[in-house]
Amino acid sequence: MSAPEVRELHELSELEAVDALFVRIWGSAPGASPMGVEQMRALSHAGNYVAGAYADGELTGASVAFFAAPVGRVLHSHVTGALPGHGAGLALKLHQREWALARGLTRITWTYDPLVRRNAHFNLSKLGARPVEYLPCFYGAMEDAINGGDDTDRALIAWDLSAPAAPSPAPVPADAVTALAVRDGRPAVGRLDAPTLLVEVPADIEGLRRTDPGAAKEWRLALREVLGGLLAEGARVTGFHDRTCYVVTRDTTA
Repeated sequence: MSAPEVRELHELSELEAVDALFVRIWGSAPGASPMGVEQMRALSHAGNYVAGAYADGELTGASVAFFAAPVGRVLHSHVTGALPGHGAGLALKLHQREWALARGLTRITWTYDPLVRRNAHFNLSKLGARPVEYLPCFYGAMEDAINGGDDTDRALIAWDLSAPAAPSPAPVPADAVTALAVRDGRPAVGRLDAPTLLVEVPADIEGLRRTDPGAAKEWRLALREVLGGLLAEGARVTGFHDRTCYVVTRDTTA
């Protein structure tokens, strides 16, 4: 499979194609795309980042980002969507990284649902970005096919552009303690007082929202309590181990 071609988008026809792609990916109602044509047109015209990934001439992914505070240092990537099987997601992020570096920026931030394993693996393991803040119900109610009416808790993630784009994973200490685990599909909270903690998330939260909304809600509240609480206390997420769990380190000397 050849690498997708990624380019910036400006024309209305291109932005309309992005809008239709986002509706397809999110399962939104027509006119309820995560980012509308008018907003993309304005952001693109003002010099922000609006780009699409193409495979054999077909749009397979797109990303929209805008300059953020601190001024001149940060780009905030508001939405990125990609069809599976084309490598568009990674291609877009690497293109976005080079775009930001060319403008003297040092960091890219974005939000993602911390319960989704594949996104956590992609963001932390493939890119080397790190969650820095837990944001409960950040976007309010969203009724698209992906969010399914669940609380829109998000992790704010920061990508340090001075670091390698594809870092080697750090080893997990042998004395790491499980702070949150999957037990018969439900969350089980463990110890929270060790220097290194493992915070597991379910294999398929999106499927769980459809088949067992009660269990999905339990997971939302448990992760909010455990991961959200740890980040609020100053703990650091240092990786995503074995595609299953966050690795969190905390200072136990205080």
